[in-house]
Amino acid sequence: MIQTQMDFESATGDHMEVNLVINVLEEIGNDRSVPKNVKSSIVKAMEFLSNEKLELEFRVNSAISVLDEVANDINLPPYSRTQIWNALSMLETINNEVKIKNGR
Repeated sequence: MIQTQMDFESATGDHMEVNLVINVLEEIGNDRSVPKNVKSSIVKAMEFLSNEKLELEFRVNSAISVLDEVANDINLPPYSRTQIWNALSMLETINNEVKIKNGR
């Protein structure tokens, strides 16, 4: 039972952290100064993160890949770029926690 409780607490913490990233991405997506191609990539990253049928590590890595491409878009406003870097940093933290939890 203790192991189950620890797994639940860990999964809940991961879920909360992913939701924080999704909120940051929603904020970027709602910004009128963000180009449409960037918004579509942000939606794609949010879809990866929201798909709980996939493993957390896969969802996070997929979102990192999409956002890493977007962060280099020359048409992206500087403030939005900083927000994307913030989201990437949060995702890297989640990814590292998952790897530690899985013993990698």
